[in-house]
Amino acid sequence: MSIQVQNITKLYDKQKALNNVSFEIGSNEIVGFLGPNGAGKSTMMKIITCYIPPTAGQVKVCGYDIAEQSLEVRRQIGYLPEHNPLYLDMYVKEFLEFVGGLYKVKEIKKRVREMIDMTGLQIEQNKKIGALSKGYRQRVGLAQAMIHDPKVLIMDEPTTGLDPNQLEEIRALIKKLGKEKTVMLSTHIMQEVEAVCDRVIIINKGEIVANDETHTLQQHTSKQIVTVEFDSVVAKRDLEALSGVEEAIATDTNTWKIIASLQADIRKELFNYAVKNNISVLTMNKEEQKLEDVFKKLTKNQ
Repeated sequence: MSIQVQNITKLYDKQKALNNVSFEIGSNEIVGFLGPNGAGKSTMMKIITCYIPPTAGQVKVCGYDIAEQSLEVRRQIGYLPEHNPLYLDMYVKEFLEFVGGLYKVKEIKKRVREMIDMTGLQIEQNKKIGALSKGYRQRVGLAQAMIHDPKVLIMDEPTTGLDPNQLEEIRALIKKLGKEKTVMLSTHIMQEVEAVCDRVIIINKGEIVANDETHTLQQHTSKQIVTVEFDSVVAKRDLEALSGVEEAIATDTNTWKIIASLQADIRKELFNYAVKNNISVLTMNKEEQKLEDVFKKLTKNQ
């Protein structure tokens, strides 16, 4: 395992930011680390990256213990924090060479060119960082996080400030990196998680409330919802009399939203009803639950 978190607790005076948190992230895996504001996401990331110590528990990165082998841990990690710390008076290439020098990167100029190409900084590489837009500053942050070719990338809100085109490019880059590295990213953009993450860990009030593959978590619901359009008028009472149907809601002329239990696929019942009553089904669509809905369900009022 690239990241092993075991029974981590973090106290700020009497306030408990993390409560007995445990999870693992394997090699070449992209994991979304989600939670509402104040849930403990940034605290957990700072502990893994050796910025702050835990009150209790153990973390290992690539087999190295954060308490006993912190320098080795830092060599394995590339970190992009939420508030991207950059030297605004330095030029882009100058800054990347500086960071690479701290990591004692060999052939530093060649590596800087690779990072500039990888993150799409070509047209801005000769500017001072202070003159860059927020989106390009974020790209510089990504480049510095990867300059030493770490095995683990930890990114807190990595696409903040990017326009739609830049979003697409950086998401593609993260997916590409996930084939070679372990990627742990925190974001409030659920579409981003659905697009790039293999697995999702959700934390709320300092505790893990979900840890599963992204597509499995999207099925975390107790209802099925089907929208169906008939070619003629049907009665609400007839639809609600079907086995498993809890509610039928008219949304348009001859179009209904059917809310049913999960005991059986309600679409079969609807087709059988239509055939029996000599009615045609024009369209039928089973709604897929969005990750945002699951997130709200798991973190609201807990």
